[in-house]
Amino acid sequence: MGKLFETANVKERGILVAVTAKQQSDDIIKEHLDELEFLAKTMDIITEKTFVQKLEHPDRKTYVGKGKLEEIQAYVEMEKIDLIIFDDDLSPSQLRNLENELKVKIYDRSLIILDIFLKRAKTAQAKTQVELARFQYLLPRLTRMWTHLERQRGGTGTRGGAGEKEIETDRRAIRNRISLLRKQLDKIELQAATRRKAREGIVRVAFVGYTNAGKSTLMKLLSKEDVYAKDELFATVDSTVRKVVLNEIPFLLSDTVGFIRKLPHNLIESFKSTLEEVKEADLLLHVIDVSNPAHEDHIQVVESTLKEIQADHIPTLRIYNKSDKLEHEELEGLNSSESPDSLFVSAITQYGVEQMKERIYKEVLDVHIRIYPNYLKPQYF
Repeated sequence: MGKLFETANVKERGILVAVTAKQQSDDIIKEHLDELEFLAKTMDIITEKTFVQKLEHPDRKTYVGKGKLEEIQAYVEMEKIDLIIFDDDLSPSQLRNLENELKVKIYDRSLIILDIFLKRAKTAQAKTQVELARFQYLLPRLTRMWTHLERQRGGTGTRGGAGEKEIETDRRAIRNRISLLRKQLDKIELQAATRRKAREGIVRVAFVGYTNAGKSTLMKLLSKEDVYAKDELFATVDSTVRKVVLNEIPFLLSDTVGFIRKLPHNLIESFKSTLEEVKEADLLLHVIDVSNPAHEDHIQVVESTLKEIQADHIPTLRIYNKSDKLEHEELEGLNSSESPDSLFVSAITQYGVEQMKERIYKEVLDVHIRIYPNYLKPQYF
């Protein structure tokens, strides 16, 4: 079965909608909406306006309150907006109610992240993982998807019973597809586990971090190999492993998918074999974009995700990247307040890179000696 729908190559015009707690600060609200706008930009969607409503809880039926919904509806109709992106996951009933009221395509946060992953995936493993997560997410929301299909087909005139029958047919097709994808993923995961087992006896290091923190750029710097790196969200979806040698000590360095707040649970589940590169690492390099005002929140997101995948016990170095964007006094202040396990670098200007290599070498050497206790002992012939 093909993809249910995709964003077309022609850029679509959209608006962003968020419901926030009443005590939420304006700075945090802005940071969250900026991130949502970046997600939209990644899918070639032009965002023209944002709507924010402060409520204790999102409305159970329509996410936003009645007055805000009418305000959004008026703007959508007046400006002929193509789609709306909500900064939270919407329940199937919320999606259905919103589409009935607004008559445009609705994305929620998980769906746009899943579509970006689908766009980025290159290997068979990543494509299978994302497709599985996406179909699992879409299955309970199929009524909404049928509406999209009907519009895309230019309106077939089918309503009522005929539509319901086609929805059931689609549901069966998706369930069959999910079953097939699970079997394919089981085979792929078995092959990946075999490859990881073959790497036993060599130290393993893995980059982790919030999306767009600069992991791939640092990977390219350390491995001296061509690794895709770009200023965009989820530039890396496929796990990349490179052999690196520092001062004659070899180790394997992995670059893994970036984390983000509210990362879809189905995606984490589907990517568990890719995330095994993280779980089985001897050392984690947590890359942080120190120039981002919300970097402390990003640290919390990464640490909670590591805990969720049971990798929070692994020794970790914090690497504060993009330090070149800070003023000297600000950088000095951060340097003095952080722990010895924190390093400040700039992948662009090479600031702190040699110190980072020295520290990684020291940590890798410690593990290497545990694997090969005789490594530093004098050899007698």
